[in-house]
Amino acid sequence: MNIQEVHHYLRQYQISPSVHRTAILQYLIDHHHSSADQIFTDLISSMPTLSKATVYNTLKLLADKNAIKTLFIDEKNVRYDACSELHAHFRCKSCGAIFNVPLEESDTPKFKGYPDHSSYETQVYFMGICKKCAN
Repeated sequence: MNIQEVHHYLRQYQISPSVHRTAILQYLIDHHHSSADQIFTDLISSMPTLSKATVYNTLKLLADKNAIKTLFIDEKNVRYDACSELHAHFRCKSCGAIFNVPLEESDTPKFKGYPDHSSYETQVYFMGICKKCAN
C-alpha cells in the first residue's frame, strides 16, 4: 500500500492518520504477525520521536477499531496482524514462525448452543512443525 492508501484505510476505521500511526500500520502490512517490540525496534532508527508507549497505544487503537487483529498464538508475545482476509494462523513450535493459512467460510467453526450469545470474531490457530524445520 502507498501512503495515500494507508491514510484511506485508517480513515475507513475512523482513525485520524498521523505520521506514527501511518508508519506502524504500514509496518504491519509489510510484516505480518509482528510484536510491539519488533515494530518499535525496527522503526526507531527512522523515527527518533517514536516511543514504546506510542507503539502500544497505536496498536491498541487499531485493534479497538478493528483495523488490525490481536493474536495470542505465541505464549511469549502478543502479535498483531493487518491482513483482513479470512485466514487461520499456523505457528511452528520449533522456530516460532507464524504463517497465514487460507480459510474458506465453510472452514470456520460455528458458534452453536448459546442462543443468547453473539460472536463477532473467530480466531483459528494451528501448531506444529513448519516445512523448513521438518527438513
